[in-house]
Amino acid sequence: MRHGAAPAATVAAVTTAAAKARGLPGLGRVPPIGLVLTGVTSIQFGAALAATMFDDLGAAGTSVLRLTFAAIVLMALWRPRVRGRAPRDLRLVLVFGVALGAMNLCFYEALQRIPLGIAVTIEFAGPLAVAVATSRRRLDLVWAGAAALGILLLANPFGSGGGLDPLGLVLILAAAGFWGFYILIAQRATHVYDGSEGLALAMVVAALVPLVPGVIEAGSALLHPGLIAMGAGVAVLSSVVPYSLETEALRRLPANVFGVLMSLEPAVAAVAGFLVLGQALGARDIVAMALVVAASVGVSRSVPASAEA
Repeated sequence: MRHGAAPAATVAAVTTAAAKARGLPGLGRVPPIGLVLTGVTSIQFGAALAATMFDDLGAAGTSVLRLTFAAIVLMALWRPRVRGRAPRDLRLVLVFGVALGAMNLCFYEALQRIPLGIAVTIEFAGPLAVAVATSRRRLDLVWAGAAALGILLLANPFGSGGGLDPLGLVLILAAAGFWGFYILIAQRATHVYDGSEGLALAMVVAALVPLVPGVIEAGSALLHPGLIAMGAGVAVLSSVVPYSLETEALRRLPANVFGVLMSLEPAVAAVAGFLVLGQALGARDIVAMALVVAASVGVSRSVPASAEA
């Protein structure tokens, strides 16, 4: 994701209250299912495009461009006010932004070392952990076990090829942890800020997280016009479009439906990785990804249909 991403498969499991703040203008008549599917496709193909920039900018440098342009676009669109805000609301977007920036940086650093489809699948450990931790159903522990088995198969620590890159695995698990935390914070922000005002402010904070390592790693390449243009495209595909659409969908879509739709992310990521990066997956990887997707769907379906994200 969510790199990312975006709110996760089971974000709605942590709440049953509808957001009180106003939604995005012009999207009120768009079916929320369409918003989620568009966001999922956008963020995964944006991640694949970002991976093509790693040779020139590195993961941290690419993260700088993505988050900086996303912050510029969102701030220009929403022009959120800071003056007059309660200190607790400002602290909320500060924490929101740190989680968002750390999640993005860890994800890109992992993506530099492991395939996109596998990275997104393992990252689902974050939202699944949130869902299981907030669930009262014993069956969800079974789904958690299935997801853990799938992740173990993907890591393949005892395989003949040595399994995944160890550092890449650590980084994607860190991204999963930040994703789980991001879910809790992002959902709270939708109750406090109108539209994407909270997201815009958080994105400014997020852009500061990879700034130092990004400048050190990429150097003057950050000023190359072609790379700047690609970075702007990645920002739109991976941040502006999906985060905005999913934030709107979280206001209106039943929790279980939202979760099932978001569970498609690993499959979409695998397609994007194959089409853009030429990353083919073996039978073992596909079975492992299917276990994680099934676990995500199973946990999502345990959320009451009346629950609003």
